[in-house]
Amino acid sequence: MFRERSILHLNVTDFAVAVEQVAAAPPRGRPLIIAPAGTSRAAVYDMSEEAYRSGVRKGMALTQAVRVCREAEVRPPRPELYRRAMDDFLRQVRSYSPRLEYGLEDGHVFVDLTGTHRLFGPAMDVGLRVRRAVRRQLGFTPIWTLATSKLVAKVASRLVKPVGEYIVSAGDESDFLAPLPVSLLPGLAPGEMRRLGEFRIFTIGQLAGISRGQLLVPFGRRGDYLHDASRGIDPAPVLAGARTATVAVEHVFAGDTNDRQEVTAAIADMTSRVGMELRQRRQEARRVGIWVRYADGLQVVRQATARRRTASDFQLRQLADQALARAWLRRGRLRSCRLVCDDLCRQSPQLPLFAEPHDRERRQAGLLAAMDTIRSRYGHTLIATGRQRLSPLPLAAGEAA
Repeated sequence: MFRERSILHLNVTDFAVAVEQVAAAPPRGRPLIIAPAGTSRAAVYDMSEEAYRSGVRKGMALTQAVRVCREAEVRPPRPELYRRAMDDFLRQVRSYSPRLEYGLEDGHVFVDLTGTHRLFGPAMDVGLRVRRAVRRQLGFTPIWTLATSKLVAKVASRLVKPVGEYIVSAGDESDFLAPLPVSLLPGLAPGEMRRLGEFRIFTIGQLAGISRGQLLVPFGRRGDYLHDASRGIDPAPVLAGARTATVAVEHVFAGDTNDRQEVTAAIADMTSRVGMELRQRRQEARRVGIWVRYADGLQVVRQATARRRTASDFQLRQLADQALARAWLRRGRLRSCRLVCDDLCRQSPQLPLFAEPHDRERRQAGLLAAMDTIRSRYGHTLIATGRQRLSPLPLAAGEAA
């Protein structure tokens, strides 16, 4: 018997800021910016709604941020604090369903409530109870939305952000989406947004009026996603216990640079950090993206995709080098770079089919396990691979998921 899904999406807007405000609230109405201390070239990690309205954006240079929002209080990021708060957040939700999908410290949780109404009542009541419990126990108030799919629930959250609630009933998905701007659809790249604008497609309803075949011509395989998403079609399950989003780390150079050795050393350092994070989380990534930010403010993003997922520093480094080669084509100096691993899944116990790669990968895994142990005990910078030692590396500007 077919059972309509009930997917609850909970989101604490600007999660790091919300946690900081509970820990030590700034004076009423004063903007808050979270950015690393100790470097003049730091980038904004997160900001409050007041700072956003003043023009502050994530990734913006801190020096620029404090110019556009002079009254803001600046605090260094505290990832461990945010991670503990995220764990507390999840504890308020787990009693309603074992099927949760969430990030490390991003304040997003998908909850599959399908079939739980006999235990906990209507899904709408669960959303209300969770919000009350989180507000009472943790001090911040999540958005909650309810729909038949993750995609529609996510769009509804974006619509009511920064506070609110929304329910999209089964069968109402197309009517709900039709008048909304296409920018609310998750996962659209800037280039795809520009292409849709060139075709004078500005609303999700306009996009839904185009056939699958017509979308495949300009967008290739992404046309399938655009066709289905514009109609609210998203069969993707809530991946119980999975970590959503990404593993990422950013490096801000001590000075604008075009020194290839310095840049590749930074890439090697970031690769080892995300590799260790993936292994600790027992996850593997299939895609590595490199964001390079030039001194003149231009940002270029390129990606490289592996045939199969990996958590090995060696394979991740090969992908990162490929992405960097595609991203760093100008002669201009770089201000910062960011490495992001996505398309994540749990580590697979399946072994390669051929003995030689199996043996090599087993040796590499043993080496990485030993390096992880040393780094966990004595710090990440104590041990490094050859190209990481080409130049001294300052601390990364910040991490995000």
